Amino acid sequence: MSKHRFSQEELDGVYRAIYQRRDMRHFLPDPISEELLERLLAAAHMAPSVGLMQPWRFIRITDKHLRKRIHALVEQERQRTADALNERRDAFMKLKVEGLLDCAEVLVVSLMNHREEHIFGRRTLPEMDLASVSCAIQNIWLAARAEGIGVGWVSLFSPDELALLLDMPKGSKPVAILCIGHVDQFYDEPMLEQEKWAYRGKLSDFIMENGWE
Repeated sequence: MSKHRFSQEELDGVYRAIYQRRDMRHFLPDPISEELLERLLAAAHMAPSVGLMQPWRFIRITDKHLRKRIHALVEQERQRTADALNERRDAFMKLKVEGLLDCAEVLVVSLMNHREEHIFGRRTLPEMDLASVSCAIQNIWLAARAEGIGVGWVSLFSPDELALLLDMPKGSKPVAILCIGHVDQFYDEPMLEQEKWAYRGKLSDFIMENGWE
């Protein structure tokens, strides 16, 4: 056993946050404190990043009118996605895909501009900037779950249209809209499993050895 191992109680908390994290769509209107939001953002900022480039940028949406305009962009893409799904269109339209108008806080998580200047770890894998931002989002998600706060990742939007709406500099790119807030309860299982849209595969089907099987 490693001497660096956490206590069993601490380990249980880490794994509980991982296994009980959910992509939430239903929120209560109660506000969250500034101190709590700062803790979540601090957790995100502690994420690993390739070359320590820290490509994440967080835009907090506090203007209610702007939030409604972002919601309109999401609704527009929801319709487009439904049309692209063909025979699954009706089933998709029945799903609740975001909680933008209900949650306490909305964050737009974006990639910084001038990323081309960072080549450490990205010369052959430039998408590692996105991987780094995803780690920051996961940190928020896990920290929020430990705090009893729900997070929903919304990806139904046009990055170009959202960037224009938020007056983002050329070269930057929004990658996620995060809905953050109190919830009545966390889903027992992922919502898309509850809705019979998709199911988590068996771990054994995702593990290979010494090559692609």
